[in-house]
Amino acid sequence: MKRSGRALDRMSPRRQTSWDARAATNFICGGAGGGLLAATALASPLGVDLRSLIVLGLALVGLGLLAVWLEIGRPLRALNVYRNVATSWMTREALVATLLFAAGAAAVVLDRPAAVWLAGLSGVGLVYVQGRILRNQKGIPAWRHGLCAALVVATGITEGAGLLVMAALIWPALTPFGVLLAILAAARLVVWRRYRESLRGVGVPVGTLKAFDAIDGPFVWAGHAVPIGLGIAGALLGWPIAVTLAGAAAVVAGAWFKFVLICRAALTQGFALPQAPARGSGRPGVGAKPGWSRAKAQ
Repeated sequence: MKRSGRALDRMSPRRQTSWDARAATNFICGGAGGGLLAATALASPLGVDLRSLIVLGLALVGLGLLAVWLEIGRPLRALNVYRNVATSWMTREALVATLLFAAGAAAVVLDRPAAVWLAGLSGVGLVYVQGRILRNQKGIPAWRHGLCAALVVATGITEGAGLLVMAALIWPALTPFGVLLAILAAARLVVWRRYRESLRGVGVPVGTLKAFDAIDGPFVWAGHAVPIGLGIAGALLGWPIAVTLAGAAAVVAGAWFKFVLICRAALTQGFALPQAPARGSGRPGVGAKPGWSRAKAQ
């Protein structure tokens, strides 16, 4: 019995250890920074000088990339990331980031609308590429799911809008963007619900479901209900403090979700036996997939 238990334990999914909090920092800061650049581009027609927000967006993306650079075993080989553009989403992330920094620098120095919009589009591109990086990790069921990339993108864009409206205390003209934040938070909530339901439907490691169940309540209420309610109320009543609090809630919730997604819910595939081997002339036994939840019947 002890030997059988040890065998099942070896077969069970395990939490991945290749990516730690430094990798999570890249997704947290990079996604929020890219989303902020996109949101700043949308707010640029107001005529307010928002170049400091562009600088903040660039700094967040840079901080995320720095965290990844510190994580890799041989930092001096970081330039090798540019060698696999045809096959690697990490290479594409590096290329998009290069364009993003160039466009962002031009937007800050030249203050031209075209540069601001190019930086914003590059920010959206960076968030999308980060989602595809996770989607391409086939050995992690929580990441390879089709809705994971959509949820990462929705989270990054929502965080960007949250950072934008947090600046309403400095630029009250940004207060109406609380409505945009509310819309994006509602969209993220829909994707989150569909993602979790789909995970239960197809079956994933039990540890993945437990990690998401642990944050579901606070994530839904503090990360969505609060931003939606305060965002709309603040925008309609002209209360910058309300939309600032809404933005802070959306940003903190998004960062916490990404940390859980990378560091706690990312369990490996594990091993499975389609059927137990037959002994002698007997029939094969029932297969085993230890550590997995059962897929719901469709």
